[in-house]
Amino acid sequence: MTHNDSEILLGELERRIDYTFRDPHLLRNALLHRSFVNENPHLHLADNERLEFLGDAALDLAISHMLIERFPHYDEGKLSRLRAGIVNEKELALVAEELDLGAALHLGKGEELSGGRHKPSLLANAYEAVLASVYLDGGLAALMSMVESHFARFFSEEEDLPHALGKDYKTRLQEVLQSREKTVPHYRLEAEEGPDHDKRFRVSVWLKDQLLALGSGPTKKSAQQKAAGRALRLLEGESEHAETRDT
Repeated sequence: MTHNDSEILLGELERRIDYTFRDPHLLRNALLHRSFVNENPHLHLADNERLEFLGDAALDLAISHMLIERFPHYDEGKLSRLRAGIVNEKELALVAEELDLGAALHLGKGEELSGGRHKPSLLANAYEAVLASVYLDGGLAALMSMVESHFARFFSEEEDLPHALGKDYKTRLQEVLQSREKTVPHYRLEAEEGPDHDKRFRVSVWLKDQLLALGSGPTKKSAQQKAAGRALRLLEGESEHAETRDT
């Protein structure tokens, strides 16, 4: 990856997370995997593990704050169980996939060849590092804004939260559309590009004849997940606007 390619990917990632860094070095550091640093000692770089450590704590704080505000009558035990259902490798990797975080990572050759850009554990850790970089650059308000955006689906309705835990975007989208529209979404493969070892699939998700969202990924399943996640955010945004108009 050339320097120019890296800068382009950084700019694209900033757009996807809806945050512009005052100190871009923080975001660059968040994307440096240990394997890349180990293979390039002459660059004298630090990997993202310190940021990952901070991001893990920052995410716990943000989600805990959201849970306490949303559910003031829940006791510590129930709040802890709900937080554990949200803050885990599976959910963080889903968010990272939707943001296409893997494309911006700097990996060593071995990690690259073994599919590191799509490993859930690596993606979840990188997402925590990115959250830490946002926190250090913009403070708690910037962190909270990002976490609230990425995890909004868990806080739409109190009775939905326990059922949302552990479910992927496709399942959640199907449940939402069945409830609201009495129908289910359908997916179309729009494009398949790249060599066999680096395939990219582009998928659309539809509600009857209405295009809801597009998503891309290294597999059809991951592309469908991204499309479903974006469709959920769109629908949640429409619900918020409707509630505003009704008040």
